[in-house]
Amino acid sequence: MLLWFAGGSFAIVWQVFRDTAIDYRLVMLGAILPDVVDWPFGGARVFHTLLASVVLLFAVMALTGRRRALRRRLLALPIGTFLHLVLDAMWTRAHIFWWPFLGRHFNGHGLPSFSHPVAGLVVEELAGAALLVWAYRRFRLAEPARRSTFLRTGRLGRDLADPAPEAGQ
Repeated sequence: MLLWFAGGSFAIVWQVFRDTAIDYRLVMLGAILPDVVDWPFGGARVFHTLLASVVLLFAVMALTGRRRALRRRLLALPIGTFLHLVLDAMWTRAHIFWWPFLGRHFNGHGLPSFSHPVAGLVVEELAGAALLVWAYRRFRLAEPARRSTFLRTGRLGRDLADPAPEAGQ
C-alpha cells in the first residue's frame, strides 16, 4: 500500500497549499512512514497514533530553531504522517489513534492498510497510481530538467502553479 499514500498525500497537499516550494518527496515519505516503521512490529503501533505525528511536528519546530528554510522543508514530513492517518481513516480505530490516552496496548491489530478486502486494496492502489500519473503529467515531470529538479529538491516548477484568482472572484 504505497501508491495510495504517496499519490493521495501529494494530491491533497497540492490541492490545499498550491505551493510549488514544498518538498513533495518528504510529504510522500511521511505518508508511507507509519506503515514502514510499524509493519515490522506486527501492525499499527506508535506511528499510527496522533501523538506520533504531533511529536514529530514539535520536534521539527524545536530542532530547526531559526533555520527557516530547513524548517519549511522538514515540515513536509509531519504533514505526510498526518495525511497517512487521514488516508488510513485511523480515527475509526480510536484505541490506536488516541494512544496512550485510551489504553497502552495495541491489541495485536494489523496494519489498517491491509484490513480491507483485496478489491478495496486494489482500488486504493489504482487511485494512488492515477494520482501519481496526474502529478507526473500536471507538473510535466517527463521533461528531464523538471524531473531532475523534483528528484533533487522535491519542488515543482513555479511556472506551473495555478495563477492567483483575481480580486472579486
